[in-house]
Amino acid sequence: MGKSGNFQTFDTTLRDGEQTPGIAFSPEEKIEIAKKLDELGVDIIEAGSAKVSKGERKAISSITEENLKADIFSFCRGLKTDIDEALNCDVDGIHLVVPVSDLHIEKKLNSTREEIKSIARTLTRYAVEHGLKVEISGEDSTRADEDFICEVFSNSLKEGAGSACICDTAGIATPEKIHDLITTLKKEIDSPLAVHCHNDFGLATANTVEAVRAGANKAHLTVNGIGERGGNAALEEVVVALSELYGFETSINFDKIYETSKLVEEYSGSPIPPSKAIVGANSFAHEAGIHVDGILKDSSTYEPIDPHKIGRERRFVVGKHSGKHAIENKLKEEDIEASQEEIDAILKRIKEEGDKGISIDEEFWASIIEEVLTGD
Repeated sequence: MGKSGNFQTFDTTLRDGEQTPGIAFSPEEKIEIAKKLDELGVDIIEAGSAKVSKGERKAISSITEENLKADIFSFCRGLKTDIDEALNCDVDGIHLVVPVSDLHIEKKLNSTREEIKSIARTLTRYAVEHGLKVEISGEDSTRADEDFICEVFSNSLKEGAGSACICDTAGIATPEKIHDLITTLKKEIDSPLAVHCHNDFGLATANTVEAVRAGANKAHLTVNGIGERGGNAALEEVVVALSELYGFETSINFDKIYETSKLVEEYSGSPIPPSKAIVGANSFAHEAGIHVDGILKDSSTYEPIDPHKIGRERRFVVGKHSGKHAIENKLKEEDIEASQEEIDAILKRIKEEGDKGISIDEEFWASIIEEVLTGD
């Protein structure tokens, strides 16, 4: 498999992504997204949390009935009832989450470390005995005692958990912190490790990439980076960065990235920011004259990745930063003939409008062309 080893993608768009304020997928939308994620090539789909609602259970059950290639998981808290609901949905496995920081154990649950270790161990055994795969997750791992994380994970792994996950629940980790934590755990735990990062400081992608470089075998991701507060690590950013910048291989079909992104945008009602990396409208749009000139000569001058590789198309946008090459190229695309004098006049007019703070949309561009070429 190359440099990736046994690296896997764990998509939580339908669970953590849906926890974004204002996002709620219908069961039908969840099924369509799950099918698209399977086409995309993700290894595990966290289809939701079976304990949440009747509609959630209907969606998860329907997804499992699709017989997708990906494993279907349900999110479970440290409660037996959560596992029972997951079993009723016939999922392949569960993402069993228990708090590991003293802050969460004491302040949130009014519990103790010993009780958390017991819960993780007992519930892992219960799930495994009922035929479920288990990934044990330490909530708030990046603010927890490393020795305690190791104890919780080791106990759960002895009961049959297949992997363990560190969660940067509050998004406060740095790449250095993540690297050190993964490195420490790899020395102490003989099991695949996963990482689940939030984006509160804009570091979710960097933290996830660094975790994989440090030895993590699995990354929890969401399409478009949707998720609570600042969101989760964006699937498209992480897999493309790992592939293009570090030479990792994943199971992801790159040519399906953009269409998956657009489907999630449509069903979530959460618009993708134009400047969003990889899938934003402006990611492969060029206005500046020197950029357009360079792209036309060799696209790698200003594009770090071929847009077609991820199902995108490049765009040349006209505006006050444009040069002659952009105007000539756009006229050529529209089969419009113009003299050099007319091209100069078009460019002059566009710059004048741009200096007024006016953007050149397609309708305005057409009016400028008509004025210059007809003299009206």
